This record gives sequence, structure tokens and C-alpha cells, in this order.
Amino acid sequence: MNWEPLLLTFKLAFITTLLLLLISIPLCYWLAYTKSRVKPIVETLVSMPLVLPPTVLGFYFLVVFSPNNALGNWLDTVIGIKLLFSFPGLVIASILYSLPFMVHPIQSGLAGIPHSLKEAAYVMGKSKLATLLHILLPNIKPSLLTGIVLSFAHTIGEFGVVLMIGGNIPGETKVASIAIYDEVEALNYSAANFYSLVLFAITFCILLMVYLINGGYLKKSVK
Repeated sequence: MNWEPLLLTFKLAFITTLLLLLISIPLCYWLAYTKSRVKPIVETLVSMPLVLPPTVLGFYFLVVFSPNNALGNWLDTVIGIKLLFSFPGLVIASILYSLPFMVHPIQSGLAGIPHSLKEAAYVMGKSKLATLLHILLPNIKPSLLTGIVLSFAHTIGEFGVVLMIGGNIPGETKVASIAIYDEVEALNYSAANFYSLVLFAITFCILLMVYLINGGYLKKSVK
């Protein structure tokens, strides 16, 4: 059995989740506390992947990253980065497609923290960065965990976007969801079942662990 699609899938999910976490924390901080008039527009753009078909996003990724497009041509000729049918392209597409799964839990967690806690930190001389890192984030650990797990699991299950932007290149862009599709097309149901079973088992265990931790069941059992 070829493990390469599974390893590539988890590599993509890990890199995407890590980058999403770094991007989402400052974005969520701004969304949770800003009074800007453009906030609804930003929230709408962040949430668009939840309702748009993956093929729509994949199509626009193809248009933007194409060498025939000004941006795609500049990236290819000036910087030397080719995003179509490449692993870096999969990462960028996965970040945009999984963004709401990281942003929504963290934003809700930050918005639920009493303003008095943040103001007290400022009175004690804490900077905004120190308040975020040492006071706000430690108080939303369940939200952080939920965002991380949902983003990781969602990236594992991507199909339409990764197929359109990455194609089906073994060792480069052929992730497990595409491998399952290929095996079904080839009537190789045993291989398709193997890939599907591995993904099902891993995502089930990850989500179950989140519910156990956030529900406090593990802490109760330890006590």
C-alpha cells in the first residue's frame, strides 16, 4: 500500500494549521475588539469558504495564480515561485479555504473574555502584546484547541480546491482525498477503503479528544 498520499496529507494539514494559527490570532484580536465599519466586510470575506462551493474558490485560484495573470506571471518570473500544481499552492489554497474554521472559535473566545480583565492588564502596565500572549490567550485554551483541530481536520478532508489548484501529481500534490477518488475510478476498492479508513479513524480520534477535553471528562476521570 502506498503511504505517500497520507503522509503528504498530514504534512499539508500540519503546515496549514500552523500558518493559520499565526495568521488568525492577530486577525481575531482585531475582529473581537475593533469598532471599524469594515469589520462586517472582513467577517464576510473570512466566512465565504463556508458557503461557496470549493470549485468556485479553486477556479479563482487558477485564474489568479495562472502565468497568464499579472500576479501569477510576476510570482513565476520575478520571484521564481510557481503556485499552480505545486505544494506551496496547495498550502495557500488550504489556508484560505480553512480560514473560518480557525478564526471563528478564536474570535468567539476573545469576544467572550470580560473587558475588565483586559483593562486591568493595561492598568498594571502590560502592553497589548503582553496582554494578548499572557492573559487573553491562556484564558481561551478551549477555543484555541477547537480552532486548531477543526482546521487540521478540515484540511485533511479537502478535495475540490486541492484537485483544481494542485492537480494529481504523485509525491507533490496527490493527497489522500484525491488518491481515494483515483482508486474508486480504477475500481480498486480495497485501496480506497484503506485510505478512507485511516482518515476516518484519525479524524474521529482527534475530534473525540477535543470533546473530551473541552467537556472536562478527562479532568473528571483523573480526579
